[in-house]
Amino acid sequence: MTTMLTSPALDFDAIWDRAFPYDDFVRGAAPDHRTLWEGIGRLHTPSEETLSHRLPAGTRLLVIAADWCGDAVNVIPAIQNWAAHTGIPLRIIDRDTWPEVMDHYLTGDARAIPIVIALDPTGQELGHWGPRPSELQAWVMAHKLVMTKDERYREIRRWYARDRGASAIREVVASASTTR
Repeated sequence: MTTMLTSPALDFDAIWDRAFPYDDFVRGAAPDHRTLWEGIGRLHTPSEETLSHRLPAGTRLLVIAADWCGDAVNVIPAIQNWAAHTGIPLRIIDRDTWPEVMDHYLTGDARAIPIVIALDPTGQELGHWGPRPSELQAWVMAHKLVMTKDERYREIRRWYARDRGASAIREVVASASTTR
């Protein structure tokens, strides 16, 4: 989980109003990798175990992502499918179009994505998650210097295929339940 910087408060309701519904993001803002987003979305249907994870009533999920991000394309379709099945609205903003939002959720000094922000019905942040499931991030850090980038990314893709978004969903729910 990342740490939010101290800076002016964000008007999440105004940002929400300008954010893309998931399907609009995939069709319009993700033209280069649309078929990948759609394909992963078809593969990552929520399991019974995943559907047991719930957010408080009225919660909304605001996602910071980008078409080109491998982590986003492997996680956000699964989170969207879970959110749709559990009645949680989800919208997406593009990382590079919204730097003032992205800069609230830096990972160290990096604009790492995806970031999922859980909002209560009044537009207040309940918590946030990103940019990778903690188990995968620990693995990446442990292998960063001992594997080539191509080898690491191949293993990352395998990990995401096995996990099917379950770890990210658990961590999103936990972040919204414990941060306040």
